[in-house]
Amino acid sequence: MRPSRVLASATAGATALVLLSAAPSMAGNDRPSSRCDLLDAEISTTAQEHEDLTAQFGAYGDSGQGWTGGDSTFSIPLQDGRNVWVFSDTFLGPVNSDGTRPLETPFLNNSFVVQDTDGLNTVTGGTPAEPASLIEPPEDGGWYWVGDGVQASDGTVQLTALQFWYGGGGAFDFGWESNHLARFDADTLELLALTDLPSESGVQWASWIEPAGKYTYIYGVEDGGAEKFMHVARVRGTDLTARWQFWTGNRWSWDETRTTRLMDGVANEYSVSALADGYLLITQDTHEIFSRNIEAYVACSPTGPFHPVGTVYEMPEVGAGGSYGNPNIFAYNAHEHPELREVTESGMTTVLTYNVNSFDSADLYDDVTIYRPRFVELEIDIG
Repeated sequence: MRPSRVLASATAGATALVLLSAAPSMAGNDRPSSRCDLLDAEISTTAQEHEDLTAQFGAYGDSGQGWTGGDSTFSIPLQDGRNVWVFSDTFLGPVNSDGTRPLETPFLNNSFVVQDTDGLNTVTGGTPAEPASLIEPPEDGGWYWVGDGVQASDGTVQLTALQFWYGGGGAFDFGWESNHLARFDADTLELLALTDLPSESGVQWASWIEPAGKYTYIYGVEDGGAEKFMHVARVRGTDLTARWQFWTGNRWSWDETRTTRLMDGVANEYSVSALADGYLLITQDTHEIFSRNIEAYVACSPTGPFHPVGTVYEMPEVGAGGSYGNPNIFAYNAHEHPELREVTESGMTTVLTYNVNSFDSADLYDDVTIYRPRFVELEIDIG
């Protein structure tokens, strides 16, 4: 099995305290406006492992009854109260009693784990006897890695999907081909349709989906390998089949090729979610290759500019000095799950996840705990 989406890493329990400096801002309508209070706030953060989610997913994975590990780890809250956890590369059961996985264990490119009051349940394509990816590989080769999604106004679950192909060069020898939209029935989570999304600019439009007011913002990454840049598009409403507009730096355009870079140093997957009267960006720092750091930024507008808060967590698993003591272990693609926020007296707590992997695929069979998401409880105090 190949390692997936390499981007960056970090240190456990980091705390950041900063008085954000003044700078021009953009209001919710994306036009120059007075600055928001969030930029002037004194923000402090503390972070620790989220014990409940770690235990729940660990016990479910160890049971070998379905999903036993995967990456991406987006989540889509549904109107009926379920939360759909979205995974790209996925291992299924069984799991051996010694914590290893059989070499013949099923491996898929995408799957769901549905969380409800009864616990966790795995959803795949195919049949129980012969499971398959939810979005099966195209006939001409390659596969689909999934991005963030949303339950649209028509009730369907809409999920961004990136088509990749083997032989792209680089450390992992695969390359991005195009962007797509997968639509699923909200009740059965059965795939209804797979259609094309804008791809002409070379931006991978799957990093984050943020419904905000009358628009839904779609964030992407321009992946240059060592350098990665944030881009943003939007649609009116929550239906991603609507016509897209692209931020050019000073206005919205119907022409995808006019999309502009908002900032660098983001991961392939990150989050931009509404916070107070502004927005919170959570991303792994990719200025340094395989960094351990998860960074926070704030902005007054979904288009930025984004101002640094600081390092909010350092991922402890990474490298020879990490918790596995293994130089092949890396971590990547940190982002928030804002539907899990809880209000506190001084601010809120929220949940972050990131992925852990190994450059040596044998490690993923020797220890099932490696290729699983990590859950972090982040407390944010806004002064």
